This record gives sequence, C-alpha cells and structure tokens, in this order.
Amino acid sequence: MSEVPTVLVDGEPSSAVSALDRGFCYGDGLFETIRIAEGLAPLWHRHMHRLTEGCTRLAMAPPDIDALAADVGRVAAHRDAAVVRITLSRGPGRRGYAIDPSSTGTRVVAVADMPAILRRLVDDGLLVRECRTRYAIQPALAGIKHLNRLEQVLARSEWDDPAVDEGLMRDMEGRMVSATAANLFVVHAGRVSTPALDRCGVAGVARAEVLAVTGASTVDLTPAELAGADEVFLTSSVRGILPVRAFGESAWQPGPVVRQMQAHWRALGFVGRE
Repeated sequence: MSEVPTVLVDGEPSSAVSALDRGFCYGDGLFETIRIAEGLAPLWHRHMHRLTEGCTRLAMAPPDIDALAADVGRVAAHRDAAVVRITLSRGPGRRGYAIDPSSTGTRVVAVADMPAILRRLVDDGLLVRECRTRYAIQPALAGIKHLNRLEQVLARSEWDDPAVDEGLMRDMEGRMVSATAANLFVVHAGRVSTPALDRCGVAGVARAEVLAVTGASTVDLTPAELAGADEVFLTSSVRGILPVRAFGESAWQPGPVVRQMQAHWRALGFVGRE
C-alpha cells in the first residue's frame, strides 16, 4: 500500500508554497479546520458554505469543492478521527497590495491527529478568563475565516496557566464577541443567544449548527448580560459543545440547553474522542 500524504499543495504531496504567495505575504486567503469522525466530515456542507462565502467576500475565485473533497479523502484515508485544515490563498503575485488578476490561487490540504478532548471539560465545563486583547471592528472581514489571526494569537499569548481553558474577547466598544478559538452562547430563561458577528469575529460552523437547531438570536452582548446568564457555553468545530463553569466572579452549571446541544453533537457523529 502506498504511503498516504499528510499535506497536499494543489493536489500534489508537498509541504512548500512560494515565498511570494499572497497568503504568506499578506494573509490574503481563507482556511477551514474540519473534524473527521468515523471517516466522515459531518459539517462538511457548512464548511464549504463559509469557504465559498469568504471567497466571494475577498473577490477570490470560488473553491473547487470536488478537488477539495478529493484532497481531504486522500490525506484522511485510513483515519477514523482526524483534523483536516484547508487553506486557500490568492496565490503568488506581483509585489504590492494590488490584486494580480492572473493569480491562480494556492490550495493546501493538511491532516493532523484529532486531539483528545478531556471528559471533565465536556461534563463539568471550562474555566475561562477575559483577554486584554480586543477585536478591531472591520465589517468587511467580519464573520469569514481569513488567514490573519493575529488578534487571537495575541489574546492566547496572555496566559500559560494550565488551569485556564480559554479566554473571552471583546470588541473595541466593549461588547463580548467570542473565545479565542470558539464561539460564545448564553441562555437566559431558556432563550439562547450569541454575539452578533457583523463587526468582527469568526462565524463558526458549529455556531451555525446551534443557531439552526435552537433558533438562537444574535445580539450585542454586554459583560453584565453574560454574567447574568443561566447557562454559558462555547462551540467549536473541533472541540464541540463545551459548557463554561466559571468566568471572573460568575459560575455556572451545565444546564438543559448545553446537554441538548451535546446530545445533538453526538448524533451528528462526533463521538469516540471525548
């Protein structure tokens, strides 16, 4: 049996891209991080919808979904549980910010082992801190998963305490937005809501799934409203549905909405690594 590649660049086994690639030079591109469970990608359609929307927003050529599916199938072959990252950039181009219409784009698909998700975090919840780093407000980029993640990188660098599981980020006007690598949901008297992401932040595919299932509303969420919630949880396409047990002076227990969403997550096929 031939060796299965772990990285494909434009469909060929490789780990190198051009030093002139605009994804490297300017963060000019998009990515998706896709969890493979039992050899399948249960949220594939949501990932492709977001990727296609992102290409439209950045005026990039639409993704070749068939080519991406074939690449994912190759790198994830013989793996029941894995994480696949798809990266699309505008490709190599001439010097300067102006878009070169002759650029053909670069497609990178890479696979990694699925990390173990601690059972205690799923059952009991996360200890979460507030980050000093805030999101800049930029509606033109809000929601899409573009390659520039420096805000999250800086926010995540603020702590190395293993007892802290995540950090929550606000925008420049003080509204709660998300965790560094997950979306945020709150429950008030059975009503589910999540921060609106029309100014900044990443609209996650797990967030989209929860919105579809619960009919949650999108709101401008203040720190006080977060503190007054009955349930708080995070959503991630890799880590799933994770309750928050403590944030600052506030503490919560996983409630019925969290447990309902965790059951739905398992029903999608995300089992075996928790």
